[in-house]
Amino acid sequence: MPDDSPAPTAPLPLPLKAADTTPERPWPVRHLAPKVADYVARMPPVWVEGQVLNVRRWNSLLFLTLRDTDLDMSLSVTLPAVAAMSLGDRFADGAHVVVHARPQYQVKKGALGFSADRVRLVGLGELLARIEHLKGVLAAEGLFDESRKRPLPFLPAVVGLVCAQQGDAEHDVVSNARARWPGVQFEIRRVTVQGAEAVPSVTAAIAELDADPRVEVVVVARGGGSFEDLLPFSNETLVRAAAACRTPLVSAIGHHMDAPLLDLVADLRASTPTDAAKRVVPDVTEERARIAQARTRTRAALTHRLAREQAALDHWRTRPVMARPETLVDPHERALRDQTARGRAVLDAALAHAATATARLAGQVRALSPAATLERGYAVVQRADGAVVRDPAEVATGDRLRVRVAAGELAADVVDA
Repeated sequence: MPDDSPAPTAPLPLPLKAADTTPERPWPVRHLAPKVADYVARMPPVWVEGQVLNVRRWNSLLFLTLRDTDLDMSLSVTLPAVAAMSLGDRFADGAHVVVHARPQYQVKKGALGFSADRVRLVGLGELLARIEHLKGVLAAEGLFDESRKRPLPFLPAVVGLVCAQQGDAEHDVVSNARARWPGVQFEIRRVTVQGAEAVPSVTAAIAELDADPRVEVVVVARGGGSFEDLLPFSNETLVRAAAACRTPLVSAIGHHMDAPLLDLVADLRASTPTDAAKRVVPDVTEERARIAQARTRTRAALTHRLAREQAALDHWRTRPVMARPETLVDPHERALRDQTARGRAVLDAALAHAATATARLAGQVRALSPAATLERGYAVVQRADGAVVRDPAEVATGDRLRVRVAAGELAADVVDA
């Protein structure tokens, strides 16, 4: 019987370009991976700088990670063991190198790696030149200025300590600080202080302690080391993190010849971890001795001052004016009495003279007074309006008159004018 099932459709051809792919017409992995590998294979080899990490050998190949010293980025690199043979033990974890490598894309793993054929260490002179250049850049930004440096607290309750996971730096700082001031507390961050992991671990520890409100001062301590060992403490990322730290920071790397840039940006540089312990906390024995000395000096100064004031009081008390203070008032009292007597005499004389003059004037007034005339028998005749009558023609018959005499007055009527 005939087959009515539809004939299978032919698969659509794959897009030629990546831009032509769609959800309905994608590229399978087996198609994309060789294209990526082919694209990477066309890239030229490149010189790459970084820090060696996790070196391991397999037969005649060295497998390692090349890590950026500033950012947390890394590349996988393979290198013929014979290419690094001339470097000997110097080619190890933490070494700063440049490699000549070609990128390779591993199709099955989908991973990008680099195949190197040459490697060389970065020279000491070149590293010093880079540090000097960075030092000039940071100095121009003002990160080393004395005006930025903050004074350490006199007696911090909690000290933050960044130190190695193993080593003497932690013991030197903690034991010497507590010997000087037993009550001091430590917030310790044990990190990697050497090699590829030093910069991110120390930077993170500084930031963590700076964010802790209990920590009043941060100490970054390391027990010295070679120039290469101290390179992380001249790293720009770490130095800028220390400059951004709001808590006073002490650099105690423990070196003598070379000065990493952390020393320049720190608020205080200590020559060793032991020196840092002496700088961050006071010595309780010395402070007690200073207090006792201050008390002795204060007591002596106060006793001397009291003795001097008492001598001055005794001197003044022996003077006559202090024995009889009233002698200061006696002359003024006598003068006041004399002035009072003279004033009283002058006033009495003036009053007597005035009394005599008054009596004389009183006699004259009495002699001239109309009342005296009336006493001699005379009378004063006045009309009703009070006018004095001097002429009979001034009145008429029937007018009412008032007659004043010495003893009083009387009324009268005019009968005949």
